[in-house]
Amino acid sequence: MDDARLGFLSAVELGALYRGKALSPVEVTQAVLRRIDRVDPAINAMMRVTPDHAMAAARRAEAAFLRGQETGLLAGVPVTIKDLQHTKGVQTDFGSHILVGTIPDVDAPCVARLHDAGAVMIGKTTSPEFGWKGVSQSPLSGITHNPWKHGMNAGGSSSGAAAACAVGYGPLHQGGDGAGSIRMPAHFCGVFGIKPTYGRVPNWPMSNNDQATHMGPLTRTVADAALMVQAMAGPHPWDYNSLEAPPFDYLGALAADMRGKRIAFSPDLGHARVDPEIAALVSRAVSAFDEMGADIEIVTPPWGALGPELAHYFWAATYSGRRRYLPRWESVMDPGLVAMLHDAADFDVPTFMQMRERRFAYCEAIHSFFEGIDFLLTPAVSVAAFPAELLQPPDWPQHPWDWLTWAQFSYPFNWSGNPAASVPCGFTTDGLPVGLQIVGRRFDDLGVFQASAAFESARPWAHHRPPLTH
Repeated sequence: MDDARLGFLSAVELGALYRGKALSPVEVTQAVLRRIDRVDPAINAMMRVTPDHAMAAARRAEAAFLRGQETGLLAGVPVTIKDLQHTKGVQTDFGSHILVGTIPDVDAPCVARLHDAGAVMIGKTTSPEFGWKGVSQSPLSGITHNPWKHGMNAGGSSSGAAAACAVGYGPLHQGGDGAGSIRMPAHFCGVFGIKPTYGRVPNWPMSNNDQATHMGPLTRTVADAALMVQAMAGPHPWDYNSLEAPPFDYLGALAADMRGKRIAFSPDLGHARVDPEIAALVSRAVSAFDEMGADIEIVTPPWGALGPELAHYFWAATYSGRRRYLPRWESVMDPGLVAMLHDAADFDVPTFMQMRERRFAYCEAIHSFFEGIDFLLTPAVSVAAFPAELLQPPDWPQHPWDWLTWAQFSYPFNWSGNPAASVPCGFTTDGLPVGLQIVGRRFDDLGVFQASAAFESARPWAHHRPPLTH
């Protein structure tokens, strides 16, 4: 097989080929590394490549397969790690000039578990500075280009992860999601991304955003994401919010009938502006569940319109601790992040606590809403990809830092902790991908995987290849 074919093989396919000794982890790793060398100058998805680490892990996996030893769930399968996640002995800059050269002395739990499962770390992927925005640009790494159109936003903050996934740098890509940072880049890049229930995959260091950040995968198939979550999930002492439940065989239980499922569809959550082309594609995608026999109801959630004010406040509040960097580093920081930190200068504790009470009530309303349904369907994002040097599309209201106006569908479920996925559901007339968001009840990660797999079967997407793949 050529390098492109090897780079686009799924983790499930690779596992079967390795076990049958029809393919070698060393061969695949070398092919992916060559592919990155050839393709990444046009994409800029990789913050750094780690060939020595990759080849050592690939050789270990190959030796185990040749000896017929029991191997890990992801043995020999290439994976990338986001630059916001600690990797022992591998430089991690957090997308910022401030922390350039940081070399962690320990792996984050999700990274350690990927290693334990035998995955081959290819390198670190790009992110906006500290993961603060949904746009694929950083003062340190520059623009990560959307593989479907050069110069356009690939989404953030798991920018490089989604772009690398779309262009075939192997099948598995680790991301984090604090307000949509897995689902938004999945939408923009035409791949699958899931934010499991909060705490399903342990997060360390725990993000100082008031229990909103979820670890999860970006992949080209639902089955690969199921494998990756299974490898990363389970309680961990470093994350006191991690769930007690052990990892589940999501892959083995993916097949499920959608007949009779109670599905709510909200085109706008009662308040969000959505570009007409996005709305039409998502509406057509929802019809797939109707064809599968699900019971669809169009809804306007009573809690929806309460979100924007809360989001605007808390996004600035939870980053406000980084004001300490301004005296020394302001001139080399992301200008939007700087503007947000200045706006947060006068935040006070009583107001924060009052707003927090309002947000708790908001989350309670979300969970009450889900008592009567199995899934909520929405657009993943309000817009298709726009120029990556902008915070908002040029035809949208402009603001010095508030990019959340076009991402109103994602952050509610970071606060509430519900599992939520973005599944590719079509392309605009400009050839840009669009995602359908599937949200499940808290703890029903399996249900979201099953609904995503059912949609994938009804409306296949993994065969599509972006133009920037050669």
